[in-house]
Amino acid sequence: MPDSRQHRLRRPHRLSRRGSRDLIATGSRQPAALDPADDLRFIRDTMERSASFTAVPGWGQVILGLTALGAAWLAAQQPNSAGWLKVWLAEGFLAVVIASISIRLKANRRGLPIFTGPGRKVALGLFPPLIAATLLTFLLYGAGFAGALAPTWLLLYGAGIITGGLYSVPAVPVMGLCFMAAGALAVVAPATWSNWFLAAGFGGLHIAFGFFIARRHGG
Repeated sequence: MPDSRQHRLRRPHRLSRRGSRDLIATGSRQPAALDPADDLRFIRDTMERSASFTAVPGWGQVILGLTALGAAWLAAQQPNSAGWLKVWLAEGFLAVVIASISIRLKANRRGLPIFTGPGRKVALGLFPPLIAATLLTFLLYGAGFAGALAPTWLLLYGAGIITGGLYSVPAVPVMGLCFMAAGALAVVAPATWSNWFLAAGFGGLHIAFGFFIARRHGG
C-alpha cells in the first residue's frame, strides 16, 4: 500500500564561499561545513568598503610624519624666511609623492578602487582646501605675511582632512580636528613658534594617527 505519511521536501544547503572553494579545490562531493561567521565577515567587509574609503595608509602617514620632523629641523636652520619656505614647499611635494604611493599600494593590496565611490568623495573633499592653501601661500608670502603661513596650512589641511575623511575611517576626521586645533593655537601664538607648530602637526599628529590607523585598519 502507498505510504500515507507526507514527505518533507528538503532544500539543498547553500554553501558558504569558503565551503564552495574547498569543494572545488578538493573535488570532494561532500560539502564543507558551513561557517556563518565567515559569511557575516564578508558582508561586513563589503558594506564597509562600499560606504567608506579604507585605503588610508597608516604606515604612509608615519613616514610623512618623520619627513615632516626632518623638514622642521632643516627649516629651523635657514637664515631667512625664503629658505624656510623652500624647505617646507619641498616637504609638501615629498608628502604628496609618499601619500600617493602608499595609498596606491594599500588599495591594490586590498582590492579597492581609488577614484570611484568613496575614494572619489575623499578626493573631492580634500583637494579644494589643499589648492586654496597652495594659492594662499604665495599670496601671503608676497604680501609679507610669512608668519601667517603655518596657521593657514594647518587650518586648511585640517579642514580638508575633515571633509574628505567623512567618507573614510572614523579616525581620519578626528585627525582633521586635531590639525585645526593646532592651527587655531598657531593663530594666537607668537610667529616665532610657527615652525614648531608645523612639526607638532605634520610630524607628531601624522605619526600618532598613522600608528593607530595601521593597527586598527591593516597597515
